Amino acid sequence: MTKELSITELHQQLAALQAQVDSLKNDKVDMQRQIDLLISKLNLSNSKRFGKQSEKAPRGTFNEAEHIKSETEPKHHKKGKQSLPSHLEREEVEHKLEDTSCACCGHQMHICGSETSEQIKIIPAKISVIKHQQLKYVCRECEHTQVTNKVVTASKPKQPIPRSIASAETLAAVVTAKYCDALPLYRQVEIFKRGGLDISRATLANWCIKSGAILKPLVEAMQQILVEQHSLCADETRVQVLDEPDKLATSQSYMWVYRSNEVSEQPIVIYDYQPGRSRQNLKNFLQGFEGYLQCDGYSVYDNVDGMLAVGCWAHTRRKYDEALRAEKKSKGRAHKAISFISKLYQIEHKIKAKKLSVAERYQLRQEKSKPILDVFKQWLAPCVRIVVA
Repeated sequence: MTKELSITELHQQLAALQAQVDSLKNDKVDMQRQIDLLISKLNLSNSKRFGKQSEKAPRGTFNEAEHIKSETEPKHHKKGKQSLPSHLEREEVEHKLEDTSCACCGHQMHICGSETSEQIKIIPAKISVIKHQQLKYVCRECEHTQVTNKVVTASKPKQPIPRSIASAETLAAVVTAKYCDALPLYRQVEIFKRGGLDISRATLANWCIKSGAILKPLVEAMQQILVEQHSLCADETRVQVLDEPDKLATSQSYMWVYRSNEVSEQPIVIYDYQPGRSRQNLKNFLQGFEGYLQCDGYSVYDNVDGMLAVGCWAHTRRKYDEALRAEKKSKGRAHKAISFISKLYQIEHKIKAKKLSVAERYQLRQEKSKPILDVFKQWLAPCVRIVVA
């Protein structure tokens, strides 16, 4: 009896030890999972801190020409002549021989044809001055017959900014350079100095602000056209305004941007500055709009009457790009997901290159993109899980 009890106790101890081993194994798996998660976060943090921030190819300031040349032009490749647009102004230069005597017999040679070639001529911005001279008129008869004589001055066209030296052309040049070409005002100041014009950065800033007020009716008309379209794109980004009433200089404001879709007959992009990021800003600007709104995953775009929020592949890809930088394997799940999205991008590049109509785009996407999305969805299904940090 004592021997049987000893064997039973041994079995119980063995079971207890096995349970302890299983518990330790589970703890090890959980610990390894947490270590992998922390390493991934560390890799991502280091990538964001020390790596490149843009997902696009790098564009250097000094070596951009060499970098682009090495990528786009293979060695020993002979490129054909490029035809220049016909609407550009042509300046014809005729080249003649100074001596038309024949080298063989000495007689004069006659013209039998010509060889034509074209090259581009670009003249940098030219600074000039418009001198307004308003003539004054007076009546000779009134000079002799009246006690007083009225002087009438010819009026000049209404100026965009009263009593300013900036013409409409100047304002257009400064605003276009800053907001379309991303040329800061301090760089424009240096460019103007090279042209012989010394003008302050504060003056240029004042011109930009007053140009915004001048263009407000145009922006309102563009906004009306924008909300009448069937699909739009929207996004918002943080901006810091140092001198704003009732707000600290360290507080964040937001620049909302709205634009028409890529096939719109009237392409429109409007920036709307707001001190906050609430849904009401969206409702106020897009009042009257009904259709699809392409945006990121920010919750203010959801559950708005008349609007159906649709996702953006660029934002989706960005998350996988972060995961790719964080994961240990060079060709893990993030790499696989990006390969799916790259195939979709390739189809869209072909669509843009062929300049297809809306109906043709839809048909091609149904034939080419939908099968990729179906496979992508099946691949994603078992991978979807909630990770608790």
